[in-house]
Amino acid sequence: MSESELSKSPTPDPAEDNAFFPSAYSLSQYASDRTDFGGVEHAGAYTGGRWKILMIATDERYLLMDNGTMFSTGNHPVEMLLPLHHLMAAGFDVDVATITGNPAKLELWAMPGKDDAVQQTYADLKPKLKEPLNLREVIVDRLGPDSDYLAVFIPGGHGAEVGIPFSPEVGQVLNWALENDRFVITLCHGPACLLAAAIGKTESPFKGYRICVFPDALDKGPNKEMGYIPGGLRLFIGEALEDQGLKVVNDQMTGQVHQDRRLLTGDSPLASNNLGLLAADALVEAVTAEA
Repeated sequence: MSESELSKSPTPDPAEDNAFFPSAYSLSQYASDRTDFGGVEHAGAYTGGRWKILMIATDERYLLMDNGTMFSTGNHPVEMLLPLHHLMAAGFDVDVATITGNPAKLELWAMPGKDDAVQQTYADLKPKLKEPLNLREVIVDRLGPDSDYLAVFIPGGHGAEVGIPFSPEVGQVLNWALENDRFVITLCHGPACLLAAAIGKTESPFKGYRICVFPDALDKGPNKEMGYIPGGLRLFIGEALEDQGLKVVNDQMTGQVHQDRRLLTGDSPLASNNLGLLAADALVEAVTAEA
């Protein structure tokens, strides 16, 4: 069957009422068996054993749309696993946390089945994805000025819009990262997390930062038209972040990444490899300078 013959109707998810996966046509445009991974640049560069990455993943599957349908979503596997592949190869361990401690949810329909780098990292992290840390307990037990977390990573996927932008706990972690000069790494819809940093504040501590994020225009138009999402979003991340005083530097989905101080962002799944390279550079440079 040719691409033009594929259905643009979202595919029903039988596990939930009025819920849908992306259409067959949209997956032919957005999903691939392989990524653009071309190797790591800092294999084994960090051997200190202390510094780790804290990944905050969504544990939510369903995103309610403006028409009452639900999008069956979660964490985008490439946006999660490819940046982490670069960081883990450099020598940084990863802890996985969710807001509730319930299992992380993945958009497995976007999993690149023939990509060895992504598959390796998925296999390595699967036990932690199934039994993640509870973010509240992380805050109590593992944060502070002497914490072993060098960076906080929030992957993309539309599931990042469920709970995470409105979580005081996520806000606490992001403010801790800023106050303790740690890195924040996120991409695509993941920068929705930055909204949480302003909870209880008169203005966002990220005000004035420049970021890449998934273009709102694609969610308002093409993603609906091709049946990737079954309705309109109730939160457009770029608009919401610019309302808080951040500056979005991209208006297209090209794989663009950007670093502003210790905030590293990417525009889409296409940025996953680029963001992994950028993050590995930045973290290795930081621990090398410290030594």
